[in-house]
Order: sequence, then structure tokens, then C-alpha cells
Amino acid sequence: MPPEQSGGAALSIINATKNYGGAVAVDDVSLDVAAGEFLTMLGSSGSGKTTTLNAIAGFVKLTSGSILLDGQEIERLPSYKRNIGVVFQHYALFPHMTVRKNIAFPLEQRKLPKGEAERLIDEALAMVRLEGYADRFPRQLSGGQQQRVAIARALAMEPPAMLFDEPTSALDPEMVGEVLAVMRSLAAEGMTMMCVTHEMGFAREVADRVWFMDAGRILETATPDAFFSNPQHPRAQKFLSDLRH
Repeated sequence: MPPEQSGGAALSIINATKNYGGAVAVDDVSLDVAAGEFLTMLGSSGSGKTTTLNAIAGFVKLTSGSILLDGQEIERLPSYKRNIGVVFQHYALFPHMTVRKNIAFPLEQRKLPKGEAERLIDEALAMVRLEGYADRFPRQLSGGQQQRVAIARALAMEPPAMLFDEPTSALDPEMVGEVLAVMRSLAAEGMTMMCVTHEMGFAREVADRVWFMDAGRILETATPDAFFSNPQHPRAQKFLSDLRH
């Protein structure tokens, strides 16, 4: 839902900066993501999108700034204590583990009772439409199915927010649709999500807001229709023009 209709910010990024030596990857970024909002991050390679996601997830430590989840400061917490679901370009599944074992692995690290873990696994598999695949190994799945297992693994943790970093870029074109269908379903159910993607049609159709980055800064924030129909910033205009040619 749009921010003005939600119960407030689920995720807040405040004056976030990340430097690598003399290079600035994220430059004083501030943004609120509302509860239940789907924010799509667009921009050229190297614009700071992935670094921002990694900072939120806890894989990158900010040089300065704050990150709040449901009003609680999480910047000093290690990634495993943030309970934010993350789905990468590549599935990062354990090849020697079944689907069920892959999803169970982070739950076992939290020492959840077996019965509760099994319930969460079954619910997550249902959400990604992979009931009946629990005993298969990754090698027995298509790329799209493997990415859906990765999504299920994140969902089983019952995260308040999900981050997606180019979740379809490693897939063959015919497999992209099944992953996007799961993400559409999550958006419809009100999951708070941030997604870096080059799937422009999907972004326009499903996102509540588009966030355009360049050189580590947010240059434009708009609804998908406004952004794709009438981008305001010259860099956004060039970005979309390049995509159309």
C-alpha cells in the first residue's frame, strides 16, 4: 500500500553513507519504507543499490548513518539478528541438502522446536508453490524452482521485511515469470519489500514506489506510472531512454 495509507515506516534509512577508501558507494541516503509497501530500486550498475540493500541486511557496515526496523535501531546488530529476509541473484542453496533441509538450516540456528520449524517450512513452501518438492535436492530443480526455495528459506524466518537483489537475473527467460509471480503474491499479501531489479514491466505493474539511484544518491522517488511516463531528473530520463534503445 502507499505510505500514506500504512501504519507508518517499517524501515527507515537515515543519512546512510558508505565509503570504500576514497570512493563513496552510498552518499547520505535517507528514506522510509512503509509497512506493506513494495519499493523498487532502479539505476545503472554501480549506482549504490546493492550496497544499500547489503547495509540494511547487515552484510555491509555503514561508514555513518542509521537503519531502523519498526522503530528499533539495527545498524549495530549482526545480520543474523536483524531477521530481514534476503534473496540474492544466485540461490545460495546447499547442494547436499534437500529442499526441506535448506529451508530448515537457519531455523535450526535459532534452535526452534522441531514441530514449529516443520510448520514454518510447510507454510513457506506453500507460499512459493512448491508443496511436494521438500525431499528433492537442488540439482533436481529448475533455476526458477531453486530461487523459489531461496525465497521460502527467507520467508520461513517470518521476517518483517524482505530484500531482493536482482532475484531473476541468473534465470533463463522462461523461468523469470514463476519467480515474479511469487513476488506479486507477496506484494498482494502486504509483505514489506525492497527490490533491485531490471524487470521494468514488473516494477511498473507491482511496485508502490520507484526509487532511482545514481552515484550513490537518490535522485528521484515517484510512483511507477509517474516515473516511467514522465521522469523528472535528467539522469533518470537518460536511464530510461537507454533501456528503450
